[in-house]
Amino acid sequence: MRKDEGAATTSAELRAHNLARLLRAVHDNAGQLTRAELTRQLSLARGTATVLVRELAGRELIEELSSPAGARAGVTVPRGRGRPTGVPSAHPRGPVALAIDLRDDSFTVAAFELTGRSAVLDRHERQASSGTGMLADVAARLAIRRREFGDRVVGIGVAVPSPVRGGTMVQPTLPDWQGIDVTGLLGATSDEESGVANGCPVLAGNDATLAGLAEARRGVLRGFSVALHLHVATGIGGVLLAGGQPVTGAHGSAGEFGHMPLAGGHEPCRCGSSGCWELDAGARGLLRAAGLGEQGDRMLAAEEVIAAAATDPGCGQALAKVAGALGRGIGALVNAQDPEVIGLSGLAAEVYQASPDAVRTAYLAALMRFRRDAPPALLPSTLGDLGALTGASELVFDAFLTPRGLAAWRVPAQKTA
Repeated sequence: MRKDEGAATTSAELRAHNLARLLRAVHDNAGQLTRAELTRQLSLARGTATVLVRELAGRELIEELSSPAGARAGVTVPRGRGRPTGVPSAHPRGPVALAIDLRDDSFTVAAFELTGRSAVLDRHERQASSGTGMLADVAARLAIRRREFGDRVVGIGVAVPSPVRGGTMVQPTLPDWQGIDVTGLLGATSDEESGVANGCPVLAGNDATLAGLAEARRGVLRGFSVALHLHVATGIGGVLLAGGQPVTGAHGSAGEFGHMPLAGGHEPCRCGSSGCWELDAGARGLLRAAGLGEQGDRMLAAEEVIAAAATDPGCGQALAKVAGALGRGIGALVNAQDPEVIGLSGLAAEVYQASPDAVRTAYLAALMRFRRDAPPALLPSTLGDLGALTGASELVFDAFLTPRGLAAWRVPAQKTA
């Protein structure tokens, strides 16, 4: 998802390139590295690093702290010898990415600083009678938050429950979202309502893909060269990650694992196929197995089934059925993709943690024989509900942490005596 803007050919371009590299390193390491450690990591001259840090601080992109502001999950930093230098971290008036986790029955808005520190700002259940009405509600909340943060907002990232092509939802969970350019709609509406003159980029991605990206950057998949991530909600999605980067396919819509016949079913699916894995291992599958309908918040209802499984026989049987279907599907994907490790988020993590033996038994049984001695580990998410939001924020910072992105950052007004 990162784009190389090409090699620097002038001293001004080299300076801009190194400013972006340094700020990227602060972001990637969650503000945990000292200036000296960043200097070594980026192979910069000490004097050059000092000048770059001073410029970034003067532009209110970073501030130097005496110690790290607080370790982030998955970021382990070795310390060298000698007197430590300052720790470049997020500036209190620095860039902010607004992130949205859009679901068919609710949405969440959060703000992320440069180093990944976040705050959930809004959580709303769906109130509008239509999907387009719900998007209008999202835009209204965005407008409020854009007024709140002003020109600190460098972009808006949106995680959507659909494959995405060029900002457009191509097979969403709500029929009236079909073909909607969510980036254009939210960008135009939030700009108009917030009164922000120049606007800012709006970037969208599939929620499961972004959850995997987040785990590779900030969670349990950090540091693995090839990893598979599965996100289970109403349906099932995921992504294969190579070197921490999502493999998104020729059209940006890879990872629709829930629409593969991995559990042996034959029922027709809303996607147009039949026997899809999500019919057996997603929230719908769990609710059907428990004899429940699909009205209201399906994720909440599915979580209630899991919570009751230990005391309610019907819920226990439903959990066991879904755990087996989940494990069989994971085994099939491992045979096909050959990852080092599998990350699990959403209901996948909850089902695994509630019934690990059932998931693992089905998983191992589905593996080819030569894989069973050292099967890839199943790792529940460390980011929880922040996964898709964190991934959406990474879309924004990937676009911002470039020479072009930094050039658009406002210069703070000079103080007068």
